[in-house]
Amino acid sequence: MKQLIAATLVLFALAAGSAGAATQRATATTTVQVKAGEFYFKFSKSSLAKPGSVSFVVKNVGHLAHDFKIAGKKTPLIQPGKSATLSVTFTKTGSYKYLCTVPGHAASGMRGTFVVG
Repeated sequence: MKQLIAATLVLFALAAGSAGAATQRATATTTVQVKAGEFYFKFSKSSLAKPGSVSFVVKNVGHLAHDFKIAGKKTPLIQPGKSATLSVTFTKTGSYKYLCTVPGHAASGMRGTFVVG
């Protein structure tokens, strides 16, 4: 009987450990560095292998204020030399358009597509 209880406890511990690892994998966030300038965005990584969370760290390396919008979320206006972080969870594979919403900036080149999956 003691062996059965010990075996049950070991199996329970193993199951709990693997569930915890799965939770850690599911909640992992990918960080993408984004440089914003006149009139471009430069990404450290332009795609994500599968749906998940992304932390976009946007640094304004230009001389004008910019923002960054993707998947219905947007940073505040970022002044030159400053940074802002935008957290987005992509739940589906697909192509997600991004842009700077300052009038005229997207038309001048501050737009593109981030691919998930």
